[in-house]
Amino acid sequence: MAKVELVMPKMGESIVEATILKWLKGVGDTVELDEPILEIATDKVDSEVPSPVAGTIAEILFEEDTVVEIGKVIAVIATEGEEVAPEASPTVVEMPKEESNGKAAIQEPAVAVASDSTPAVATISSNGDRFYSPLVRSISKAEGVTEAELSRIPGTGLNNRVTKTDILNYIKSDRKSTSSTPHVHTPSPSAQVASSAPVQTSASGNVEIIEMDRMRKLIAKHMVQSWHTSPHVTSYIEVDVTNIVKWRTKNKDLFVERYGDKITFTPIFIQATVKALLDHPMINISVEGEKLLVKKDINIGMAAALPDGNLIVPVIKNADQLSLPGLAKQVNDLAQRARANKLKPDEIQGGTFTVTNVGTFGNVMGTPIIPQPQVAILALGAIRKKPAVLETEYGDVIAIRHMMFLSLSYDHRVVDGSLGGSMLNTLKTYMEAFDPNQGI
Repeated sequence: MAKVELVMPKMGESIVEATILKWLKGVGDTVELDEPILEIATDKVDSEVPSPVAGTIAEILFEEDTVVEIGKVIAVIATEGEEVAPEASPTVVEMPKEESNGKAAIQEPAVAVASDSTPAVATISSNGDRFYSPLVRSISKAEGVTEAELSRIPGTGLNNRVTKTDILNYIKSDRKSTSSTPHVHTPSPSAQVASSAPVQTSASGNVEIIEMDRMRKLIAKHMVQSWHTSPHVTSYIEVDVTNIVKWRTKNKDLFVERYGDKITFTPIFIQATVKALLDHPMINISVEGEKLLVKKDINIGMAAALPDGNLIVPVIKNADQLSLPGLAKQVNDLAQRARANKLKPDEIQGGTFTVTNVGTFGNVMGTPIIPQPQVAILALGAIRKKPAVLETEYGDVIAIRHMMFLSLSYDHRVVDGSLGGSMLNTLKTYMEAFDPNQGI
């Protein structure tokens, strides 16, 4: 009856592209509503893309390992009554960028963009019954790989096509054993970069070279972008959290018994942060050109460490509407699913303010980088027992207290020191006013 276009979904406010990791369905396969069609990845999360309708896959427009812009059509689904051609549609693949000297640069593949007057599918090179993308052709030419050699390379891409990874792996290792004749070739500098092995050791054995993985490359890109976008200023304050520590120690077992969730310090600190943001709404904003977008919702991003050492930031939506038990449940659930790579795309977007716990690693303070397009991020330092001066009705005394540092990095384009410092001091006041005798 109709054909439905499947587009690359939006994965977050600052995400403009995603990588197709794996097609779970091929042309001609039937799919049910909400059944996963493919796996995609960004620097924040790997996710499955479900089918918006029930039908049959009519076209697949991009092959695996391709970086695709958000909003681009990646497949076409024919609903009931539509006929599907027996052969797969031509596949749009990675195209080499053109350098100023006219030579193809193969180390940074990009997605081919069709003009309004041409079909959205790019033609790919072929050899007999086998197809090769322009990028694969470019690499094979630079490395002197013959047509006969190309035909022997096993393809891991869609419809067994040879991907960039396949040909680079062949050049690095398989070629030595499969090539019947010696081959001498000096690759261009760009080809040397593209074909370098993920791990190499220098001749002296004192230096190990490790290539960044996909997530690390994208994280690096976004961190540099944020640093260049926002002039960062960081303010610090020390907080006495003895009352909070005592309350948690007394109530943590009862809390689990009553609510079925552990109570950590994180939801308590987030609750105090939400109160401070309500008092200082001009920090719960974003910048769009020369306009300030004041967010009425308070959505707290919560940085969570992954097993591989990378970070991901799930978002607690409408945190100001949640009780402490509600925040604890959200914090525990999102942290567990983050570590298991089970987060959904909408659970890592929409944040208006972010909290990161550098104290997890024993650090007393940090200078976190702002996640765009937010304008501030709070770092929680480690809680330590320290001697502190207390004011009593009998005079000042020195006592052992649980102390911690808070660090607030903010965008100095729109948040001045007075606002940033006031917000931090307000947060300190709420945390130190925590009632150690309150119930759960």
